Amino acid sequence: MGKATGRDWTGWRFAALLTGNVALALGPWSVRLADSGPVSAAFWRLALAVPVLILLARWSGQQLSGFGTKVSWAIAAAGAFFALDIAFWHIGIGMTRMANASLFGNAGSLVVMIWGLIALQRRPHLREWLAITAAISGGAVLLGRSLEIGTTTAIGDLFCVAAGLLYSGYIIILQKYRASLGGWSLLTWSSIAGLPVLLGIALWLGEPVWPQNWGPVVALALLSQLIGQGLLVFSLRHFSALVIALALLTQPVVAVLVGWMVFGEVLDLLDFTGIALVGIGLVLARSTQD
Repeated sequence: MGKATGRDWTGWRFAALLTGNVALALGPWSVRLADSGPVSAAFWRLALAVPVLILLARWSGQQLSGFGTKVSWAIAAAGAFFALDIAFWHIGIGMTRMANASLFGNAGSLVVMIWGLIALQRRPHLREWLAITAAISGGAVLLGRSLEIGTTTAIGDLFCVAAGLLYSGYIIILQKYRASLGGWSLLTWSSIAGLPVLLGIALWLGEPVWPQNWGPVVALALLSQLIGQGLLVFSLRHFSALVIALALLTQPVVAVLVGWMVFGEVLDLLDFTGIALVGIGLVLARSTQD
């Protein structure tokens, strides 16, 4: 009975990992449907999730105060990076294809790997060179295809690439605090720190902040910030980086299906080649962090 229960728990944990990635892949759908503007939608994504994140942190017994000045400033800086990340990503979602947005938005893992190599002052190993080469080649293919469609989609791709770079900054800043502070605690305070940044950008861009239709922003907070991020935080404790990376590849697949069925986006063989190359690069990059 004990062994069967263990297998059942493993199945449920893997299902949670896949569910989290599917939820994250559906997030761009809500961004496109929101009538509050893309950056304003990012603001509500965090604002609506914060109360629930606080409850989850307290329920998990994680520290929410008394961090000290140095840690507090680090979390505030990470929150600013995270806010800029989702601001750029949400803008890019409206300008490019959903598959591209999903892939380029996850490119931060490659940057974190390169940063780690620089910090260790060593040359990349074969698997690391393959990761870098595959990701850059696939990105070049996708950017080239976007330029064929129009400059707007290419600019959208660049916004999503910038989002991936900013997300890597968020990860690098908080990397040393992950062991001492719980995931819910970090997610709570980084979200709170990002709120004024997102609100300021939305007002500066002249976006309508208050939604007329609350459905898309509530769905965004639920899918991206609570279910998506929450289940990924949960899964990090139970699976290797390689398994997490392989699961991440479900995001562009779901994004392609949603883009095709809902928004009429069409991808050809060259697009799928670029997606595959970037996906392989991300898997290899994540696997080097085991």
